[in-house]
Parts: sequence; structure tokens; C-alpha cells
Amino acid sequence: MHARGCAVTKIKAGDVNGIARARLISRQIAIPGHFAGSSNAKGLYVGATSPNNAAMKRLSLFLLLFAIIFQVRADEALALHAQTLKPLPMRLSNNAVTSVASGDRQYIVSFAGLGEGLSHDDTLSVTFVFDAENGAWRDAPPLPGGVGRLATTASSIGGLAYVFGGYTVAADGAEISTPWVHSFDPVSGEFRERASMPVPVDDAVAVVYQGRYIYLISGWHDLGNVNLTQRYDTESDSWAQATPIPGSAVFGHAGGIVGNRMFYCDGVAVRPHADRSRDFVASDACFLGIIDEEDSRRIDWRTVSAHPGLPRYRMASAGVASRKAVLFLGGSENPYNYNGIGYDGEPSAPVASALLFDLEALTWLELPQSNAASMDHRGLVPLDDRWLTIGGMLAGQRVTDQVIAYEIQ
Repeated sequence: MHARGCAVTKIKAGDVNGIARARLISRQIAIPGHFAGSSNAKGLYVGATSPNNAAMKRLSLFLLLFAIIFQVRADEALALHAQTLKPLPMRLSNNAVTSVASGDRQYIVSFAGLGEGLSHDDTLSVTFVFDAENGAWRDAPPLPGGVGRLATTASSIGGLAYVFGGYTVAADGAEISTPWVHSFDPVSGEFRERASMPVPVDDAVAVVYQGRYIYLISGWHDLGNVNLTQRYDTESDSWAQATPIPGSAVFGHAGGIVGNRMFYCDGVAVRPHADRSRDFVASDACFLGIIDEEDSRRIDWRTVSAHPGLPRYRMASAGVASRKAVLFLGGSENPYNYNGIGYDGEPSAPVASALLFDLEALTWLELPQSNAASMDHRGLVPLDDRWLTIGGMLAGQRVTDQVIAYEIQ
């Protein structure tokens, strides 16, 4: 059993009947009390208070129906189009991925991951680089450290990729979170050691701010989750602790950033018990973090409505600046060991849909996915106006070499 292995409980993100109602709930649509009837402490319509308010009640009903119809039509106007690109040189899952702009060239880099054998012997340290100009992948030197890693995190700033942590898997199943941080130049193929993480984490979310800072949000450290937000300064090669997350610490969550607004959702939390050992809970919690523009260590964390459906584990995700939103793709509703078998002993399956969270309106949209669903991702990579999943795991615990480009239209 996985070192984190224990029973998992899934928490459904709201009791909803139909997509329209789910979206209505996620928007928290309500008619203010001054239209008709009284209002409760939150200013929501709760009932009639006057015998002469029939017209206003009809207006309230009309506005509510209009909001529902408008939302459904708005969702239907957006579609997620998929295109298959040149595959990875090998089948690979749980690989950290990022895109790097260097001069007028753009590169995609894949680090480490899990091979198709799905055992500890298949944890890899491989590095692959894709040159968008010639459309070809090439091998690069392996990640330093001499061992394969899983749940590594990658981001890019200033022509370099930065690779953080991950965990190693021993023959007996023991896992160790690694503190290593390296920068990588996709042009020269050179790795350079950087300041180690103060608290080593894996399965964390990484976001980039102001072309300088990389935040690692929560994640797993050796024996449990941590609630830390660790900020790495690429200019000074130094670390600082930012405002911790307010909710339960999680691993395998997903998120992104646009401007100074970072956002993450889901993952797996630890739940203690009085009469037995802890177990893991699939979390549906979502948080918006607003970075203080004067002091980037200070983050104003706020709760946000859960997305429609069940919480998901190891989605691909990224901030989409053109839409001021965060896009989430795939993942699984059944958290699992690194081999794709759930902590409940059942094979996990990927989800064939995407989620788009509007960072300004604080609303969710569901986008259907027509191609094969995938899970076990460690990033969603921008390339022009498209978003790429690179490798991953398909239904039946099949590791894939597919590179899929998605475009929101």
C-alpha cells in the first residue's frame, strides 16, 4: 500500500439536479429583498411581506428565469476543441511540465514521471524538450539527484524552467519528499542547483507572479500535508513563507493564477479519528488568494463555491489571462496510488470534462470534452492560444504519450 494509503471518502460538491441548477447554485443567484418580500441576514429573498407586491414578484421571477436562460446559453457558446500534436518520445504520466520562452523561440519541457510499468522501478528522472519551431522532441540530461521522482512541480520564468521537489519511491513502497530545486535551460540543456525548499513538498500547486516569484501552495511532506504557501524568489534565489492557506492542507489539488489572483481547488485532505487511524478525504474546497501588491508575502485568502460535481484529483490546470479565468482539465473523482488504483482499492477513472472558473465573476462553467479523458497530470502548458496536456493516464491505468492541444472557442 502507498505510504499515504488509507480509506478515502468522497464529498459531493452540492446536491444538484442538472447542469443548469448546478451552475445556478455556483453563481449563488438571488433576488434582493427590496424587490419583494423580506430578506435574511445575507440580503436574499425569503418571502412576501405585502399583499400589494404581485407585480414585483412577477418581475423577480422573470429576472430569475432570465438569469438561468442566459447562463445556459452562455455556457453553450463556449466549446473546448482538442487537437492531437506530436507525442512524447515515450509513454509517461505524473510528469512535471512547463513552457519556456527563450528569445523568439518557445519550448515545452517535461521532467521525470512514471513509465507504463506502473511500479517503483518505473519512476523516472527523464527530461524531454519540445521545440515549437521545428515541431520535434529531443532528449535532455536527466533530473539531477540520481533517482526517479513523482509529483514534481515545474514553472518557468525568464527563459528558464524551474523544477521543485517530488518524491522518490523505494522497493518497499517507502516515499521521501525531496528538497531539490533546479533551474533548466532548454537551449543549452544545462541544469543548475538552486536554494532547496525550506519544507520539501510534492503534489503541490505552483503559480508564477510578476515574472519573479513562484509560489508553492500546500502539498505533501513525507508523513502528511502542509498548509504552507512557500514563495521562491528567482532573482535572489531565496525562500520566504507567505500567508498559509486557510483551509485543510491538501495534496493533488490544482490551480492557476492571473495577475495577482491565485486560485486552487480540490485535492486530498487528511481526516483524523478518535477510534482508528486517519484516512483521506477528497476535498471539494476552493480558495481565491489575492496577493498584496506592496508585500507579496501577504495573501488575502477567500473561500469560493465548489465546482459542479465531485471533487477531482490531479487535474491539469492553468490560469488563462485572456479570459481572466483558471482552466481545469480531466483528473479523477477517485484519489489513487501512483499506479492509478484508488486508495479504496478500486481502479480510478478519468473525468471527460473541463471546468472554467471566472476570477472576476467568481462563477463556474462546465465545458464538455470530446476526446479521451485523462488524469494524473502535473500541469497544463500554454502554447500560442492553446493549452496542452502532455502524457498522463487514460482509462484502464494506461500511461500515454499523447500531447493534446485544447482551445476554448
